[in-house]
Amino acid sequence: MAIIMRLTTKGKYAVTALLDLSLNQQSSNYISVSEIATRRAMPLAYLEQLFRNLRKAGIVKALRGPNGGYRLSRHSSEISVSEVVLAVEERMDATQCGGTSDCFSGSKCLAHDLWSELNNQVDSFLISKSLEDVIGKDRKNHSKLGEDLIAAIK
Repeated sequence: MAIIMRLTTKGKYAVTALLDLSLNQQSSNYISVSEIATRRAMPLAYLEQLFRNLRKAGIVKALRGPNGGYRLSRHSSEISVSEVVLAVEERMDATQCGGTSDCFSGSKCLAHDLWSELNNQVDSFLISKSLEDVIGKDRKNHSKLGEDLIAAIK
């Protein structure tokens, strides 16, 4: 499996938007893309395109209408960062040959194994990280902030 070696704004925005979604969705609510765009200072039209790809990949569910929006299709611990990035990025890798070993006039170049290993390391890292792994600390801080606000109001 080829891995993304150059993460563009597509991948970065998609991961950030889904982290926001994970942090802010509750049991049955859907969150609008405009809310995420506002909170994260991201272009709305760009996010809408990314969410279409994320929906097609089965990472988010969509609901139309006044209370519509998006929510994660599974718990954030079941969605890997790799899955999100691959849903919105073109496939790229560090090898010249796309992993076919014919990088240098039909034969394997001297650095092929190095670049293939790099692909594998990056892929393994992104697969090993779930959205929950990334958002865990922020979720605790977000929850604490909410508790502090409630206590201040009382």
